[in-house]
Amino acid sequence: MVVQDKPSSRQYGKTMDGNHHKAEANILLLGALNVGKSALTVRFLTRRFIGEYGDIESIYSHIDKIDGREISFNIWDSLYPQSCETTDSISEKQLQWADGVILVYSICDRSSFEVVRQQVQLIRQSGKLSANVPIIIVGNKRDLQHQRAVSSEEGRLSALSADCGFFEISAAETYHGVLLVFHELLDLIRESRAVKKGVTGIKGIVRSVSAVFGKKRE
Repeated sequence: MVVQDKPSSRQYGKTMDGNHHKAEANILLLGALNVGKSALTVRFLTRRFIGEYGDIESIYSHIDKIDGREISFNIWDSLYPQSCETTDSISEKQLQWADGVILVYSICDRSSFEVVRQQVQLIRQSGKLSANVPIIIVGNKRDLQHQRAVSSEEGRLSALSADCGFFEISAAETYHGVLLVFHELLDLIRESRAVKKGVTGIKGIVRSVSAVFGKKRE
């Protein structure tokens, strides 16, 4: 695991498809304070749970092997600004960098759920490139059922209405649930890239056909 303390908007190349043996995926983690973003990230990277973290914003690099292929996960663990409005909580640089986004809230904290809902709207309204970026919403701290403030159904319906994936997990209790989140987002990123590649190919064919017919008219 490699940690970069000062993320750069284009620090990593994107080679999910093509002839490269190692693929890369840039994943942005967003959410309010104290929802377990860093705990979720470190659980995925090391399989261990660590409950306490300082206020550090970092990019973590981690290589995993999936279906016999090496995948380089670059994970930007972003801080939620304590003194800013939600509208300032996502930068253009972050959205340009990200191939996919994980939005985390605590099922015990309704205000953190509202932050996630607002952040989804910000991403979807930010421009053509970010409007279709794959997003997974994660309700964390499922082990604290007695403190639940957001129901599973409400979280799932909110994700469905915003065309996002949804998981409820406990980063504190299990590694498997966290693993499913990242692997599902990887699948969504692959699908998104395949669609973009197909659209680009179709546009190229249209341009070629137009050129041919344009010459015939001459």
